[in-house]
Amino acid sequence: MPPRRKLIPVKRSPAIQSKQWAEAFVDYLRSECHLAENTVVAYQRDIATFYRWLDGRRIHDLTVTHLSDYAAWLHDRDLATTTISRNIVAVKLFFRYLQLEGILRDNVVELLASQKHWQRVPHVLSPTVVSNFLRAPNSRLDKHWIRDRAILELLYATGCRSSELSNLKLEDLHLEEGHCLCRGKGDKQRIVPLGETAQEAVSEYLRRERPGLDHRSPIEQPWVILSRRGRRLRREAIWELIKKYAVRVGVSPQISPHTMRHSFATHLLAGGADLRQVQELLGHANITTTQIYTHVDASKLKKVHKQFHPRA
Repeated sequence: MPPRRKLIPVKRSPAIQSKQWAEAFVDYLRSECHLAENTVVAYQRDIATFYRWLDGRRIHDLTVTHLSDYAAWLHDRDLATTTISRNIVAVKLFFRYLQLEGILRDNVVELLASQKHWQRVPHVLSPTVVSNFLRAPNSRLDKHWIRDRAILELLYATGCRSSELSNLKLEDLHLEEGHCLCRGKGDKQRIVPLGETAQEAVSEYLRRERPGLDHRSPIEQPWVILSRRGRRLRREAIWELIKKYAVRVGVSPQISPHTMRHSFATHLLAGGADLRQVQELLGHANITTTQIYTHVDASKLKKVHKQFHPRA
């Protein structure tokens, strides 16, 4: 799509620029697209959601992989299918507007698959690959390997979202009882078991590394997982760690914390867990969101087929 005018460079901070783009987009929907006010308000809300997900990242740096992650993030929030669809439509319109204005040269959002593919069977790692992945942090290669190992173990042991792990507080950890308190969207709380391996990894991190990280902050931090500067480790940093260790062990760098969550759920079901129990552990409001994992674990279906089908 050719721009209708050349972009005139302006010296504004990226945050201010992005906010102005969003405001101009809303004006564009009203004045040029002549959309109904309710539709404009809905799209405005959807773009605000998109900006919350961006969390400071530059729109120019986004790839189709990032946008696919956004679609997965929406789905993981237990939103209705129609709401997810409208969110993606709003982002597509926004990117087209930015391209029309000459702000973007390439519109990567057009490469997103249709909505029916966003609910595709999630990518899941095998238990063997997960084991290799969890051992990836290395004392010879990684300065914060103890912390990173605790992060990976927590993600797989709890099935927590990256945002939930980032927001995990010391008061939420109950290592002696073997569980932690995850705070999901809308501050919904759920208790998730940790397992011995994760408990040991977290205990080692709390004992050997976290005190030094916390000392770098001017104030005492309540968060479990800290950055090298002693601040709360943001979810984007957790994503980058996942990709770093994925490359190291030869797993696709396209995996994300969601992949660990998907693997957590699928392995539970493969081991005989009840769907309702998995729903509770994941913090899904609707069991239909959890049911997608029943399509991932084909092993049980194969056993049933082999046992009961006359030609198996």
